[in-house]
Amino acid sequence: MEHSQGTDTGAGLLLAGRYRLGETIGRGGMGKVWRAHDEVLHRVVAVKELTAGRFVAEADRLVLHARTQKEARAAARITHPGVVTVHDVLEHDERPWIVMQYVDGPSLADAAKEAGTIEPREAARIGLHVLGALRAAHAAGVLHRDVKPGNVLLARDGRVLLTDFGIAAIEGDSTITRTGELVGSIDYLAPERVRGGDPGPASDLWSLGATLYTAVEGTSPFRRTSPISTMQAVVTEEPPHPAKSGALASVIVALLRKDPADRPGADEAERMLLDAMEGRAPEAAQAYVPTQRVGHVELSSATTPLPAESAPASAATPPSPPTLVPRTTRPEPKGRGRWRTAVLAAVLAGLLAGGAVFAAMNYSGGGEGGRDTQGGQATQPAVTPEGEAGVPAGWHRVVDQKGFSLVVPKGWKRQTEGDSVDYTPDNGRHRIRISIDRTPDFENPYMHVLDLEKTLKKRLQYKRLRLNQNTYRDQVRSARWEFTWYEKQEFPGPRHAIDQLYFGDDGTEYAVYMASPESSWETTREQFDIVLQHWRAPGEQEDR
Repeated sequence: MEHSQGTDTGAGLLLAGRYRLGETIGRGGMGKVWRAHDEVLHRVVAVKELTAGRFVAEADRLVLHARTQKEARAAARITHPGVVTVHDVLEHDERPWIVMQYVDGPSLADAAKEAGTIEPREAARIGLHVLGALRAAHAAGVLHRDVKPGNVLLARDGRVLLTDFGIAAIEGDSTITRTGELVGSIDYLAPERVRGGDPGPASDLWSLGATLYTAVEGTSPFRRTSPISTMQAVVTEEPPHPAKSGALASVIVALLRKDPADRPGADEAERMLLDAMEGRAPEAAQAYVPTQRVGHVELSSATTPLPAESAPASAATPPSPPTLVPRTTRPEPKGRGRWRTAVLAAVLAGLLAGGAVFAAMNYSGGGEGGRDTQGGQATQPAVTPEGEAGVPAGWHRVVDQKGFSLVVPKGWKRQTEGDSVDYTPDNGRHRIRISIDRTPDFENPYMHVLDLEKTLKKRLQYKRLRLNQNTYRDQVRSARWEFTWYEKQEFPGPRHAIDQLYFGDDGTEYAVYMASPESSWETTREQFDIVLQHWRAPGEQEDR
């Protein structure tokens, strides 16, 4: 919940005959928070108003209200001075309101924004308090699931409190999330949650690592120009080296390991944070820090680079902080990781469903026609001369910078999403997507799609129309996959997609994919046949 100052038209309202609303002090994805006066006990309290349900369907409103009630139950189960206390839950205007402990002070997000960055030792102190609150929550069977700078409150007297358990999961309680929803603030979601896996205590610790990174570096480590590219970054990219973090750097890197099994537990994280708070480099963190070999010297990504005289004789300059490369033997298989982001990105917009909490996700730009969705200007492909045999009128061949070529309707522009390349006339509403994986993780495309389906079934209103092995371009290791789903945000409504996958002679896995609204599927299906007929993989010179 982001803090803000200002008045509101509800100021002065008396709730339940005792809570008099004052000014608005916070806003977030689910509602707003008021400073209020308890006229019975004569104390200042914070009152959370659920505003998200005002303009949604009845079914969605009931789900949101249930989440608010769940927040109160979750917080009530945790007894810890670092967790904001819930005093009361009441109903007003057919909406639930939560009365909470008032914390006099800014959120960590506001403090970092005002100061630019938080000093590493102070950030370590804050991290220790948050970790204590999380340990108490986990012991009570509660996962927070939305740890981020906006939910860490810094009291004027030095206390640190964790708030907003609105999407917390209580063990044994039915999950109040529906198929197709991904709940939480995207750039603070642990990779296993983005992939659709079940979260655990390690997921909250990952979010703590991302929160500390933002505090000391002044920028979110995985925020990109769109929600989908942000999710891809969380799953596939390592954060930039935390250069401003001092002794805290190795702790942050350890908490941000992609595999939950590779992260330190709460006890070890506590010892690391204590060391960092006291200005010592946490030795235990080095076991979790990925490294990269430079020449014959193995460098830790969270340590100071070797001086020039310590470098190999062939090195002209001292090595710079390396890109994070996993040192353990348990990284996610290359093929599976890339393929998930390549194919799932085409349908993950359906996860950005009504009622999901994406607080303060103010993305700037990105995703425009001809512009790389990672923020850079995409190089437009070369266009071959008119008149190629068999190419329909209104189409032309383009030679992509990745080496493949295909024919597309004139006016369709190139975009990229992670490792995939799209051609689209309308920023993705209709799209051709090309994905190439040179190190696939499955024996054949059919097995790959079966694995991919597991995630789609969990997260989307997915329906398989066709999935079978076939022969394409004389390759028997091929598969054709057709399916539908319902998208709720980016292009709302029913959508339809088809995907031809095959292995080349060298074992490279190719996928030629098209998607569109169901209403224009007949045209899209005809276009798909044309694209397949004229597709050329890298190195091929003529159509087959």
